[in-house]
Amino acid sequence: MVELEAIIGLEVHAQMNTKTKMFCGCDNDAFGKEPNTTVCEICMGHPGTLPVPNREAIIKAVNMSLALKCTVNPQNHFDRKHYFYPDLPSGFQISQYDFPLASKGEVEYDLRPSPAAAGEGGAGAPDEGIKKCGITRLHMENDAGKLTHRGSVTLCDYNRAGTPLMEIVTEPDLRSSDEAVAFAEELRRMLISVNASEADMFKGMMRFDASISLREKGTKKLNPRSEIKNLNSFKALERALTYEEARLRKTWEETGGPLPRDITVGWQDDEGKTRLLRDKENAGDYRYFPEPDIPPLEMDEKMVSKIKSELPVSPRQKKKEYLGMGLTDAEAATLIDQTELRSLFDVVLTKTKDAKRASSLVLTQLIGFLNAHGKTSAEAPSAEAMLELVTAIDAGQISGNAGKAVLEAMVTTGKPPKDIIAAEGMGQISDEAKIEELVKEAIEKNPKAIEDYKKGKESALGAIVGYVMKMTKGQANPGKVNAILMKQL
Repeated sequence: MVELEAIIGLEVHAQMNTKTKMFCGCDNDAFGKEPNTTVCEICMGHPGTLPVPNREAIIKAVNMSLALKCTVNPQNHFDRKHYFYPDLPSGFQISQYDFPLASKGEVEYDLRPSPAAAGEGGAGAPDEGIKKCGITRLHMENDAGKLTHRGSVTLCDYNRAGTPLMEIVTEPDLRSSDEAVAFAEELRRMLISVNASEADMFKGMMRFDASISLREKGTKKLNPRSEIKNLNSFKALERALTYEEARLRKTWEETGGPLPRDITVGWQDDEGKTRLLRDKENAGDYRYFPEPDIPPLEMDEKMVSKIKSELPVSPRQKKKEYLGMGLTDAEAATLIDQTELRSLFDVVLTKTKDAKRASSLVLTQLIGFLNAHGKTSAEAPSAEAMLELVTAIDAGQISGNAGKAVLEAMVTTGKPPKDIIAAEGMGQISDEAKIEELVKEAIEKNPKAIEDYKKGKESALGAIVGYVMKMTKGQANPGKVNAILMKQL
């Protein structure tokens, strides 16, 4: 029997987080806005209007291109890509084709352990290790609007029309739905890391078109493919590719070969299957020609070099750094995937120079309180508030235990530590005279503990310290309590 392998490539559309749209000054944040309120003559394609490229969008696209290890082409230009659809008001999309912004890059990603591997070797058991996926090109374009289908009626909202997009096209280097998802997850981390996109999939800021074909294992031929359009989550990407691969395998068994031609299918998420839309278009179908209203872009070499020198550490490299500090793989993965928590961890780490303490404060205490009170990492206290809390503990204003209560109150009330400490009377008692009085009282009240201590049972002193902490509701400085106790003994 012929052994078949899947050949998968992705086209990833990422919305850039600019203030304005790609070719006009309209608000780029359309989420939650009234339909058709963030539009103008330019993004609505009115005759006689002239598009002007958004400089900020171009710079963000260059940032991402360099993070992908692509070559930024010295000269690139925009093209008109013609197709007719209700949410494309001008009848064409301003995109790039022959001369894209960047080309020929590569992404390294870690394939998640399979369930079998995890069961055999533990939660962190390696599966197939590091993978690589080539990047064909990154080009810029403007988005279309949004259609809402209600029975026999279709509503058009053009707020999204003109939104700046990056389209990242991969080589056909992926071999399974697991690889496709792992690659896409790494790509999302990179987009966020270089601040090119918020990549919020709930808001539709990152979408996928996935192409899949089959071939006999060991051969190099690329057979006709099935392109799955508009996948808007990692789960949909995984399910759609898994389904389509199984369908293509069944078709191969029935016909004795691959698809006769390229096709385009749509993923029906509620039904868990694909549906044929049309034969796949090629470049000729779109009737590309150079955009006459926008001159070619000449990329300044010094600008590109400066952007490259200022790129942040890649998410994979950052994860290696966290692992080197002694964090677990799960802790490092949490920091890489949740940027709000990562920024808080880094701030606390810079202040304390103690990765274990930063992990305890952010990844254990803070996450615990957020989960307990039904809040997300986006609702976590600010970096300034976290620094204020650490400073208060280090300065002896509050104890470590009191710090936990303050942190929980920060999560529930949104107030800064100083206000919570003052309102709750949680300031730590460090006055030596006051502590000395309390220690004397504790010794008088616990003669049995003193007797046991004199017999060599050092742990007996815990009763003395506990008495003092109870009397002060945990506000006595434990270090000073122990020091004064030993002095008196």
